[in-house]
Amino acid sequence: MKIEVLGCYGGESPECRTTSLLINGTIALDAGSLGQALSLDRQAQVRSIVLTHSHVDHVRSLPFFIENVYGKSGGGIDIYASATTTFAVRKHLFNNSSWPDFSRLPNNLLPSIRFKELTEEMPVVIDGVKFTPFMVHHLIPTFGFVLEQGGAAFLWSSDTGPTRRLWEMINQMASLQMACVDTSFDNQLQAIADISFHLTPATLAEELKKLERPIPIFLHHLKPPCIRQIQAEVRAMKNPDLHFLEQGKGYEF
Repeated sequence: MKIEVLGCYGGESPECRTTSLLINGTIALDAGSLGQALSLDRQAQVRSIVLTHSHVDHVRSLPFFIENVYGKSGGGIDIYASATTTFAVRKHLFNNSSWPDFSRLPNNLLPSIRFKELTEEMPVVIDGVKFTPFMVHHLIPTFGFVLEQGGAAFLWSSDTGPTRRLWEMINQMASLQMACVDTSFDNQLQAIADISFHLTPATLAEELKKLERPIPIFLHHLKPPCIRQIQAEVRAMKNPDLHFLEQGKGYEF
């Protein structure tokens, strides 16, 4: 299983792209920067998109991506998401007001996008990769995911504040090789982190007490104005298992 980090930030700047991972070249996990980070040829190789939730930094490039691959995907793009996320994407993006409804183009029988509903804790296999969605604690219903292939597993927290199931999954899965966990704001912004259901280094430290075994944890979703302060606060924790996910880097399992 190969994971390419197209974007891993909770906001945008010339150096920071919003959340999107590419799995084995054909599956996107979230679509914050799918259209920005890949060439047109590589975009045309993507066949499926898995969404954690509908916040704009996770879906913002969907309309442009779908237009870029229109007629080139050999049967359309499958979008996997919860019922709540699917409803929001259809209502607010592909609604003919914000963007054409590609679930009805070129026609209802042969749509360019097909929505496939995900259910909590019910695995689905996409191009040989098993995705298991689990609930995290965010402002709206949001899935984290465990990805499994070839005996290796990778965990993606998506956006979350203090939560429970994520750490249970980490503790239970012996095959898990890497976990990526939200750390969006620095400690001075704890109040906004709490209200918006994100983690800071301080609340991350409390969450790590739920961990029952050592595992590499890569932090993601940093807000661009907070990056340097978050990095300093994490370094001060002196935890050798904490790392920062790197945009543009590939990870193989």
